[in-house]
Amino acid sequence: MDAKPRLLAPHPSPRDTSRKRTRWLKAIALVLPVVVLFLLEMGLRIFHYGYDTSLFIEYPRDPHYLVLNPNASRRYFTDPAMAPTGNSEPFKKTKDENTCRIFILGESTTIGYPYFHNGSFHRWLQYRLTRTFPGRSFEIINLSVTAVNSYTVLGFAKELVDYQPDAVLIYSGHNEYYGTLGVASTSRLSGNRTLIRLMLALRRLRLVQWLTNGYRKLTTLFRTDRTDSGGTLMQLMVADSHIPYGSAVYQRGLDQFQSNMDETLKLFSDRHIPVYISNLVSNEKDMKPLVSVEPSGNAAGQYALGRLAYAHGDTGQARGYFTKAIDLDGLRFRAPTTINTVIARLCGTYPDAHLVDSYAEFGDWSAGHLIGNELLLEHVHPNLTGYALLSDAFYRELMKTHFFPAGSGRDTPTEITLRQLIKDMPITALDSLSGAYKIERLKRNWPFNEGAPQDTSVNGSQHDTLPVVTNEQKLAYAVAFGKMRWEAAMDSLYAQYMAAGDLTRARTIMQAMTLEHPQDDFYFDRAANLSGMLDDLQGAAYNFSQAFALHPSFERARTLFVLYLGLDRADDAMPYIDYAFNSASGRRVAMVKRYTEQVIRLEGASSTDLLQKTFTDSTIASLYMNMGNQAGAFVRLKKILQRDPRNPNALAGLSRLKKNPS
Repeated sequence: MDAKPRLLAPHPSPRDTSRKRTRWLKAIALVLPVVVLFLLEMGLRIFHYGYDTSLFIEYPRDPHYLVLNPNASRRYFTDPAMAPTGNSEPFKKTKDENTCRIFILGESTTIGYPYFHNGSFHRWLQYRLTRTFPGRSFEIINLSVTAVNSYTVLGFAKELVDYQPDAVLIYSGHNEYYGTLGVASTSRLSGNRTLIRLMLALRRLRLVQWLTNGYRKLTTLFRTDRTDSGGTLMQLMVADSHIPYGSAVYQRGLDQFQSNMDETLKLFSDRHIPVYISNLVSNEKDMKPLVSVEPSGNAAGQYALGRLAYAHGDTGQARGYFTKAIDLDGLRFRAPTTINTVIARLCGTYPDAHLVDSYAEFGDWSAGHLIGNELLLEHVHPNLTGYALLSDAFYRELMKTHFFPAGSGRDTPTEITLRQLIKDMPITALDSLSGAYKIERLKRNWPFNEGAPQDTSVNGSQHDTLPVVTNEQKLAYAVAFGKMRWEAAMDSLYAQYMAAGDLTRARTIMQAMTLEHPQDDFYFDRAANLSGMLDDLQGAAYNFSQAFALHPSFERARTLFVLYLGLDRADDAMPYIDYAFNSASGRRVAMVKRYTEQVIRLEGASSTDLLQKTFTDSTIASLYMNMGNQAGAFVRLKKILQRDPRNPNALAGLSRLKKNPS
């Protein structure tokens, strides 16, 4: 039987082979550039070209901490060399259980221009919170940067949500026109948010950074860059100085702010992160419009009518004119008043968003409720009292919304009032003077002094009207214009005050340094020792307790329980007695522990009956004397005499203490 013939696979035709080869070539043509670009990107990263724009980096001084990346803002600027760096405020990689972590977002006002450091509102808030709730640890990290707007707020917000914030505070809105990526700034990309966001993403790539640097170097060969023209940063950022009210550019600024802030608040709301956003303040009464644009309206005329109404005591009518003057001002360094309406509406949209009414607070402190030079330095930046008020507005909203759980401040006798805060805040002459020098220089230039020559001198002393005579003034002047670091100037002032025996101002320096470096126990120790030398036992106890929280030790624990017992605060002394008792030298405090426990039991069983209260206080005074705590006994006996000035036992006890004070 014949075998069946075997079927052979047909040979591919030349045409099929050609088509397959074409498809492969097309695929390679598509993939090859991507591979090349990827390899270029990896090569640039391997050789450490360019910069990382992540929001946080590891703190160089301590690997357990993170800090704002100095390069984080560079991707928002067309010229990265112009990008400000922001603050350096470390916070722990792993948040402690007792820590409240608050991030701050915003612009130049939010970072504290022109004072920075302890002039900023967040430092006023930090000082108040750490003393109102001394038993809690606070990490208040200001991520604000000058010359930015809502794009940076949104971009930073997207990254910080992964770092366990307990709350976010925002003050932003004045820079939607001239801040970087502003709709009328020299660094704008376009009015298209999608294109802007794409470019911001691409600027993270080293390849894009390399191409950008190459382009900038090439263009400088053929033209003089505008940054060489001698103008201030304010002037360099302005592309359109005549923006009519209601114009397309005007509306784009409002739309940009609303879209970015809406997305920001939604992001926090989705994560159930409380966000406190303030409305804006600006100089209504004492800052005339910078540009009047016709035919939309005459800003200068509205301002003049407002001044006239104010002079006649009609503050209500004056407010209407001043508001209209701000809205009609064609040079939009002050946000239109509609921005505040947008902020209020957005806060009503999201349950985790809370409106901070700073505008009302500033008004309450202003003559006729019209904000002017009493609280603002020029158009939008507060003076030191203004920054205190801004902090108070946030503080009051935090308290109003019960952000802090009940009992958080139980170890504090009273809450710090705003007036007490203004009195106690460790603002130094260096802070206030350096701010004054900066503002004087700013107001000599455009747009505040239209037509005047730009002051671009290095020293500028020939133009200055404020005195620069004393050592404090010289140091502040050097800090103001970048000739000396703030920390170095503070060290110099501290040495000067100590040499002169001026312990009060020396302590102010150290207290200021504790706000600048809250993770450094060295400054708390110095502030505590100076408080003791000034016979301020409350201040000594507070600062030693902060140092102990950072680095516990037997010696610090012993110092603290001695201080608290001397203040007749047995409850506050007990944790430190327990720490000392459980240490290697614990037997040395066994007697103190036993007597202190008796004091606490007696206080817990205290009666409202006056005779019983007197008996209890007398017994506690005796226990204090038995443990060698004469200071605490003195305080307790004084309490008896406040109720019964002729009590013989209390008088006899005080007499013995005065004869044997040690």
